[in-house]
Amino acid sequence: MIEVTDFQKIGVGLAGFGVAFLFLGVVFLFDTGLLAIGNILFISGLSFVIGLERTFKFFCQWHKAKGSLSFFCGILIVLFGYPKIGMLIECYGFIALFSGFFPVAINFLRRIPIIGTFLSLPGISSIAEQMAGEGRNNIK
Repeated sequence: MIEVTDFQKIGVGLAGFGVAFLFLGVVFLFDTGLLAIGNILFISGLSFVIGLERTFKFFCQWHKAKGSLSFFCGILIVLFGYPKIGMLIECYGFIALFSGFFPVAINFLRRIPIIGTFLSLPGISSIAEQMAGEGRNNIK
């Protein structure tokens, strides 16, 4: 079994709170403070989970430059007080950076009882199939 350190547990908590604050920031009509706190918590949580060096390596890869630049520029635009434009740019950067993880995440979520049932609903299953891509059909 994989050993999970205390730093990684803290990182998962920070990233979870970051996503929650980002969600609340969007629900409360793009509240700049909540979005800024959510961004900071998410990035610090990611750093705790995979480590500082691997985080820098992840964001500084040449083929991910457009995604990294968009993601961090979106965060700066949110901090400067333009949350709608900043979140739009940040979402593009997030998709560009983390799209390689979507098939793994979708296939993992399909195995969770309630979420798996939700992802198998008629309208949602076609979207989940597109996001999962070829990752689901690799195992025969």
